[in-house]
Amino acid sequence: MEKRQIENALRDYSWMINEIKRQRGLLGDAGTKLVAQSGIESTMPKPQGETGDPVAQEVVRRDKKHTWIRKLEKKVLFIQERISVIENEREKAVLECMLDGMSMIAISKHMGLSRRHIYNIKETIVYRIAHFAQFSRKMTNEKQCS
Repeated sequence: MEKRQIENALRDYSWMINEIKRQRGLLGDAGTKLVAQSGIESTMPKPQGETGDPVAQEVVRRDKKHTWIRKLEKKVLFIQERISVIENEREKAVLECMLDGMSMIAISKHMGLSRRHIYNIKETIVYRIAHFAQFSRKMTNEKQCS
């Protein structure tokens, strides 16, 4: 991930976790309330370009949801696997606040530091995570070459 993507993932972490939980709960339902058309409606022509079968449309929608959830999970896991890189106590506190969904202004008030200082700490966190990601990639590539 690039620095901008890491920054966005840190900012969006809280809602991504909540959305993953919510979607998993919804997808656990087998969709038993779906009913296919019957009678004269089932023999009528359907619009071109889409399926008229509500069950098939629901399957397509759920498949897209699964793909989206996997994308969110990948971003969340990327952050979770790199949290240990942050060792400075102040940086840890800012990171935890960010992961809990607090705004930069709220974090600055909470910690009693200026917004500029919080932004600088955030930039350091993003740099460390990005640097660790690049280092991990290098190590993985070297192991594969050996």
